[in-house]
Amino acid sequence: MIITVLAASLVEACGESSGFLCELAFNVTGNETFAEIVDSLVPAINALVILLIAWVINRISGRTIDRAIEQIVELRSRKLEESKQEVIKDDKPKRFEALQALALRREERQTVQIERSKQRAHTLGSVLRSIATIAIYFVATAMALGEFNVNLGPLIAGAGIVGVALGFGAQSLVKDFLSGIFMLIEDQYGVGDIVDLGEAAGKVEAVNLRTTLVRDGHGTLWHVPNGEIRRVANKSQQWARAILDVDVAYDTDVEHAMEVIKRAADGLWEEALPNATVLEEPQVYGIQNFGADAVTLRVGVKVEPAEQFAAARELRARIKYAFDREGIEIPFPQRTVWMHQVSPSKPQSTTQDRASD
Repeated sequence: MIITVLAASLVEACGESSGFLCELAFNVTGNETFAEIVDSLVPAINALVILLIAWVINRISGRTIDRAIEQIVELRSRKLEESKQEVIKDDKPKRFEALQALALRREERQTVQIERSKQRAHTLGSVLRSIATIAIYFVATAMALGEFNVNLGPLIAGAGIVGVALGFGAQSLVKDFLSGIFMLIEDQYGVGDIVDLGEAAGKVEAVNLRTTLVRDGHGTLWHVPNGEIRRVANKSQQWARAILDVDVAYDTDVEHAMEVIKRAADGLWEEALPNATVLEEPQVYGIQNFGADAVTLRVGVKVEPAEQFAAARELRARIKYAFDREGIEIPFPQRTVWMHQVSPSKPQSTTQDRASD
């Protein structure tokens, strides 16, 4: 009889499907009012537990992202430090001071690259943490509202429709954003690098999650969406090579011309100019092509990154001066033109004049 009364009181206090907390409160206190209060607080308690679990998961995900970013920064820093320790071996006494200046410039540049890599990695970590936080708390909030018997069906359906609409309308933005994230992770290029992105080529002035800003040689600033970048040619990493094709006349002594080109390139190598530092002994590859008016000789010099343009211009000038001293002709197109004229007094007679262009 007593058990039946207690069961009836429990049902009256907590309902037919009594919860654990309500039943526990009633069994401990025997007070229906207290049990009803506890039962009314169950949804709030469950919601708080869900939000607490979401907070813990968010903290764990944040630390995981931070550790991953730290590993990326450490790996990039190690690679740059290893390249910083590379020593250019050279037995040319004239290059000793130039190599010292080169080492200082390289150290400054690599220090800037390390700092840039750290900043970009931390920026990427901040973005990933924000995305993870939004996703975790969105799910937790939906679950917490479900504890209060809020009908989430219309809300989820509406969110789905809006998501589909935004997906179609902003898919290019999402594509640009994801491409920007991978570019930051891989560190394909950075501010100050000289790159070729296909339609745009020049110096990178800014790298954002959606666009990359490139200023070309004419001063035009290109805004390139990251999602449209299919390949990147970075001309400012590790080292570069300046390739020159030099034309000489067909009657030129090729061996002598190659020796003159080699001496001019070696002079540039020994001087190690600040903006055209040759890293290795220049190489004259030999005859590259037989043209209509000239024989093409090719020479290549390995230089510091982004210095290939200045090195090529300096080497062209030195080769020109050397050719002038040695009497080597740099050919130009020549054509023979025959002109036919008819005399007014003698229609049948013709004269031919020869002219050279």
